[in-house]
Amino acid sequence: MHVPAMPLRETAAPGMARDLLSLTKPRLSGLVLFTAAGGMWLAKAHLPWQTWLIFLVGTAGTIGAANAFNCVWEKESDKLMTRTAKRPLPAGRMSVSTALIFGFSLMIVSLPMLAFSINFLTAALGLLALLSYVLVYTPMKSRTHWAMLVGAIPGALPPLMGWTAATGRVDLTGMALFGILFFWQLPHFIAIALFRKEEYRAAGLHSVPLDFSDNTARIHSVGYLIALFFVSMVPALTRQVGIVYLLGAVGLGAHFMTVGLLGWWNKGDARWAKRFFLVSLMYLTGLFLVAGLDSALSL
Repeated sequence: MHVPAMPLRETAAPGMARDLLSLTKPRLSGLVLFTAAGGMWLAKAHLPWQTWLIFLVGTAGTIGAANAFNCVWEKESDKLMTRTAKRPLPAGRMSVSTALIFGFSLMIVSLPMLAFSINFLTAALGLLALLSYVLVYTPMKSRTHWAMLVGAIPGALPPLMGWTAATGRVDLTGMALFGILFFWQLPHFIAIALFRKEEYRAAGLHSVPLDFSDNTARIHSVGYLIALFFVSMVPALTRQVGIVYLLGAVGLGAHFMTVGLLGWWNKGDARWAKRFFLVSLMYLTGLFLVAGLDSALSL
């Protein structure tokens, strides 16, 4: 499908500021930052507020840089999807050079901030997340459905970054936080791929529903939900959290899995997929809230 080139018409300063912010994908970045803060809080380290601020600003900058580079890479495919066509690059409101300068500016400020004010391990994880998201996951999306698994890696690193920022090490609990985000993203991604299947097809992006079938995608979701349920128990097994978290994780996981199983059993349609997507957001938010409450009660 040929898409005519949009004439470039960069906006004035207030509009440009909004467009630059939109490159960071604020809603997505906010959720990721929430999990990063959750990983730091779960460590129960008594850290000064300045450390929290530096970590959150540095992590936000790293996430924003990765998303800005992603917007540059996917400028053409974004024109073909309703939810992305109005972004500044596909809509012609911003030049690629402006977006690249913005992305590199965020990167060269945020990563040294993490390295020298937090620790080098956290900065290295941030760099890994950025590079794997931009240079591996993004180009894979137009080639294979395996991109979903690869893309779950950078998405799962922020809570581990929060953990290492507080503890300075990677251990079983930290890897459990990584695992929770990794396995959570997979049914979350599948839900989106199901109810936006035709947009993915139009943009030339691969997904499990397109490469196999809707039913295969639903079956995969159930498998990932089972793995997620068991991984979410690990912080309780390591005694990093207590009964509040354990009860919350069991209840939230059981609900999430029930919705997934019903979708597979009843051959859920796009309406079910949208509900499944919303339940995935409720699950992640709820899990980190009960983890935070549990940690607060034990301080």
